[in-house]
Amino acid sequence: MNSLNKNKLKIINDPVHGFITIPNELIYQIIQHPYFQRLRRISQTGLTETVYPGAKHSRFLHALGCMHLMQKALNILKRKDVEITLEEENGVLIAILLHDLGHGPFSHSLEHSIIKNSNHEQISLRLMEELNIFFNGELTLAIEIFKGNYSKKFLTQLVSSQLDCDRMDYLKRDSFYSGVVEGSINPERIISMMNVSNNELVIEAKGIPSVEKFLMARMFMYTQVYMHKKSFTAENFLISVLRRAKELTKKGEKLFATSALNYFLQENQEGISTKKGLEIFTFLDDSDVLSAIKEWQFHDDFILSKLSKNIIQRVLPKSYLLEEKISDNEFLKERDRVKKEYLIDDASYFVEQTTIKVVPYDKNKNPIKILFKNGSVKEISNSGKSLLTQFLQKEIIKIHYHSI
Repeated sequence: MNSLNKNKLKIINDPVHGFITIPNELIYQIIQHPYFQRLRRISQTGLTETVYPGAKHSRFLHALGCMHLMQKALNILKRKDVEITLEEENGVLIAILLHDLGHGPFSHSLEHSIIKNSNHEQISLRLMEELNIFFNGELTLAIEIFKGNYSKKFLTQLVSSQLDCDRMDYLKRDSFYSGVVEGSINPERIISMMNVSNNELVIEAKGIPSVEKFLMARMFMYTQVYMHKKSFTAENFLISVLRRAKELTKKGEKLFATSALNYFLQENQEGISTKKGLEIFTFLDDSDVLSAIKEWQFHDDFILSKLSKNIIQRVLPKSYLLEEKISDNEFLKERDRVKKEYLIDDASYFVEQTTIKVVPYDKNKNPIKILFKNGSVKEISNSGKSLLTQFLQKEIIKIHYHSI
């Protein structure tokens, strides 16, 4: 048996979905590429592990899980006589596999701290375009699907919508690793109810309860995990420590840092706009930031040192999720107290209040559509059979406040 056939038979044992098969040689080679292997060293849920110690899973696992669910979805749709060519199948599998390629250290926690004016979707696209050159144009269709430019809209919706393979995997996976059972879903049931009507992804009417359970699970995961006040404080400290490190670097301080992290601490104006900057980004992962913070604990700068110690030693201040912001007067009074107590000029690193907003379901943004037996299609909250969707459209707003 030659190496080509051996690679085609490779399987991965995932604790969430079971055995994941790698469908072909091209996808195997993409997974083996250093750009994708970097995702092993990017945490899926930032510093959520400070509250849920089991939540140490990686973007690598998540991406493979998404591909696995996409394989299931494609098989269901083809069985329902939806026309999907082999080239389209390969394209959408690659698109979902690489959808998170642009995540930096600790995922969303530092998304706008290390690199300004770019989000992970934009960086993912840049890296996909580089891979397309490397693989002689074989990712062209995947990129078109990822960008939403391909004629079959439902393929893009499987990658990115309010009921996509990405969300189905991260809810099931994050629930599994955090141990928060309220977030657990049954993606196989939802996928089995998928269909296509007028070129759009729809859910057959008998799948409404499963979809509403999915939306409820997403709400519970936000309130119990993603918006948890303690892990949110830890992530705010992580953002603050990078901000302080950049300020000190700007003043001429030479901080301990890997060459990749040092490049971005200097806030190089080129950032990732050049091929060099983008390449340096691909060498950056959690370990760069974590090793730097471990060393910064012993720096002479009080702010940098204290923030670093608090993160490494998990000494996190009391924090609160409030219904309303505290008054400006009270907020400034608290900052003044911290300034005097710790003899610092800027207390914004330690006293913060942040508005957190999430909508479990937004019918105005990629609405979930229901297909009835008579062929009619309705948005789920107008279907007449939904029980919870109206409630799930309500925006959840919390004010996160902490002070040392």
